Amino acid sequence: MTAALLSLTLLLASGQYAPQQAGSEPLEPRLEARVQVLGKELRCAVCQGLSVADSPSSMARAQLDKIRELVTEGKTDQEVRDYFVARYGEWVLLQPKAEGVNLLVWLGPLVLLVGGGFVIFRQVRHAPSPAPSPAAPAPSSPAPSDDSVDPYLAAVRREMDQ
Repeated sequence: MTAALLSLTLLLASGQYAPQQAGSEPLEPRLEARVQVLGKELRCAVCQGLSVADSPSSMARAQLDKIRELVTEGKTDQEVRDYFVARYGEWVLLQPKAEGVNLLVWLGPLVLLVGGGFVIFRQVRHAPSPAPSPAAPAPSSPAPSDDSVDPYLAAVRREMDQ
């Protein structure tokens, strides 16, 4: 029994049944350059912050292999992008198209910058007037008012004078 388990372990450890690492052979330099450019434009499904070309994950290697396959089939760059968008959604593009809701993301910073510049311009243009000079005489008595109209106001003024 021990010998059978040992042989099964050695057989599995030999790599015949282990998952194979993705990674096809590079294409001719002109096509491989296209593959790398497309790989830089597509997001890795696992890493999410890296492009397919920069990610070390096996999923990214498989995606890069798929890009190579599509390029060798003669697909254009846009057809390759469309293939991945159809599979993963527009999220897979590192630079999404500027349309629809994405337009808000593209134009939002510009709108905020222009709005902030406008607010700063208005604040600088309408600077507060300088404070009155201390040499100006202060009124010694409150201005006469019609206290008979508002008895509460008259009571408050008497309290303030005390």
